Amino acid sequence: MTATQTEYFNELRKAHVAQGPANLTTAVIAKASGATMTDVDGKTFIDFAGGIGVNNVGHAHPKVVKAIKDQADRFIHTCFHVGMYDSYIELAKKLNDLVPGDFAKKTMFANSGAEAVENAVKVARYATKRPAVIAFENGFHGRTLMTMSLTSKIKPYKYGFGPFAPEVYRLPYAYCYRCPMGCTYPSCNIACIEMIESFFITHVDPESCAAIIAEPIQGEGGFVTPPPEYFPKLAAIAKKYGILLIMDEVQSGAGRTGKFLATEHWGIEPDIVTQAKSLAGGMPLSAVTGRSELMDAPHPGGLGGTYSGNPLSCQAALAVLEILFEDNLLERSRQLGDILQKRFAELADRHEIIGEVRGKGPMLALELVNDRDTKEPATDAAKKLTQICYDKGLVILSCGNFGNVIRTLMPFVITDEELDKGLSILEDGFKALEQ
Repeated sequence: MTATQTEYFNELRKAHVAQGPANLTTAVIAKASGATMTDVDGKTFIDFAGGIGVNNVGHAHPKVVKAIKDQADRFIHTCFHVGMYDSYIELAKKLNDLVPGDFAKKTMFANSGAEAVENAVKVARYATKRPAVIAFENGFHGRTLMTMSLTSKIKPYKYGFGPFAPEVYRLPYAYCYRCPMGCTYPSCNIACIEMIESFFITHVDPESCAAIIAEPIQGEGGFVTPPPEYFPKLAAIAKKYGILLIMDEVQSGAGRTGKFLATEHWGIEPDIVTQAKSLAGGMPLSAVTGRSELMDAPHPGGLGGTYSGNPLSCQAALAVLEILFEDNLLERSRQLGDILQKRFAELADRHEIIGEVRGKGPMLALELVNDRDTKEPATDAAKKLTQICYDKGLVILSCGNFGNVIRTLMPFVITDEELDKGLSILEDGFKALEQ
């Protein structure tokens, strides 16, 4: 007989659940609230993972729970294509107002971030009558055929799953800490943008390009954050050639960077924006918002899905927007960012293993290196650190192509006490690495 409920369920999981869906911890959660999770054995964890960026407003926020319950009492599903409902339409209107751009916009809903990206590409190709899509190194856009093709990292996301979708081309991203072109910012004049003109000669003709898709801050790629000039220059080049700019805000949206959308930090107006994760407070929902003429280009029936824009999810998302804007949770996000920036700068001063602190708001990362001069990725140390933290009651995740980046995705409702305790565990973890 196993000693704990956690061990029991882990054995059951091995016997009955496919190994493909990986588990980043062994925790089996029985209850979660705010910024904490409690497992089946009664151990409570401070959550710096947020369901991988899904719980910006916290676990089981009362307003989200009430919205879901109230909607469930009315009806759970009609399929929007069969019987419309007000929450889908109201939510679309609110997102059209919130997404940057001084032009008319329209929105459609799907279930996941990957579905949103798939539909954004469909819209772009249909509207432009062009086949090619440009993505970026280190980017992550999902696990479906098209989104896996757009995703950069091979293992674990693409390995063994080819062949991939055609007409996908990849550019270097402004990963200034590890510049793929060997440049030094700011003297480089953003060379990774300047080289696009030659890319159009040697890789793909711009007249064949429907869209360029980018994450404003790369999520799984390591919270890579471009300099302020990057996206304005990219947007100008896209406009020059009639290429649509799609911003993938699946992980960076819903206030994660201190603004509703991370795109706002760069002052650009994308043609299409995708959202998901924290948009509906834990319910499956994604959105594609774009210029009206683009979103209206596909024929009726060309977009959609049976569960897309489920009424429970739409009501949850309306509650999330109320919490963010009316309950001042965006301001709390900015406060968290200030606290984290200060604490992480202090950490970097004390620990040579931290090569760079980057990000915006509370969407921050610590890139770990074995040597600050060579920047050799400290992959094993990052893995050990996350385990040390887990053992002490803090769930925190790594990311990046080398798995050497520690990222923060805590709910904004985290209390000052919980935040300080979590950061203290993390600080103790760095001390343990040096012993």
